[in-house]
Amino acid sequence: MSPYFGPRTFRFLRALAHHNERAWFQAHKADYEAHLREPFLRLIADLQAPLASISPQYVADPRRAGGSLFRIHRDVRFSNDKRPYKTWSGARCFHQRARQVHAPSFYIHIEPGNCFLGGGLWHPETATQRRIRDFILDNPDAWTRATRAPDFVHRFDWGGESLVRSPRGYPADHPLIDDLKRKDFVVAQPLDETVVCGPGLLDAVVDGFRGAAPLVDYLCAALDLEF
Repeated sequence: MSPYFGPRTFRFLRALAHHNERAWFQAHKADYEAHLREPFLRLIADLQAPLASISPQYVADPRRAGGSLFRIHRDVRFSNDKRPYKTWSGARCFHQRARQVHAPSFYIHIEPGNCFLGGGLWHPETATQRRIRDFILDNPDAWTRATRAPDFVHRFDWGGESLVRSPRGYPADHPLIDDLKRKDFVVAQPLDETVVCGPGLLDAVVDGFRGAAPLVDYLCAALDLEF
């Protein structure tokens, strides 16, 4: 299989970081389309069948707007940082009920020096955090099997934020207290740029998603979602 991305992908993103302005982007929009957006959409389309073999509940949507690929435009309405464009590109493979409830997802991130894939639930609401924490309390063995397996531990790093103190109402001496403190339930696996630019990227992403699936499955169970 021919590579999706290449050196021009990262050249464009590095240049965008130095020239993050609308005039420059419009002058180089053809590079964005040819070397980043269209290849990413092709990758998402090719993920559809293998993702269904991991979970039929998850969707890789290759639509140009409203699908899995995040927009390159930043939302600057409530930010002091008014740069109009993201200097990375990401895609989310989402649960079929994601528009109804806050559900875990699978994720791919392309950025010079920071490419990765992962899965989990990012910035859940307080009520959703509590549901997950309560589920961990009630099902600690399943959580341990999902997140302490040697392959999972070797492959993934936890991301996101955690509370400094134990959450109110939860035992501070619980053996899984570090997990109960989590505000985000996400893991990530780095991707080398040689892999991103090589012919094996699709296989690497599918393998990574399969590795993250036990966590995503557990979070789905905590939120009464099918996996």
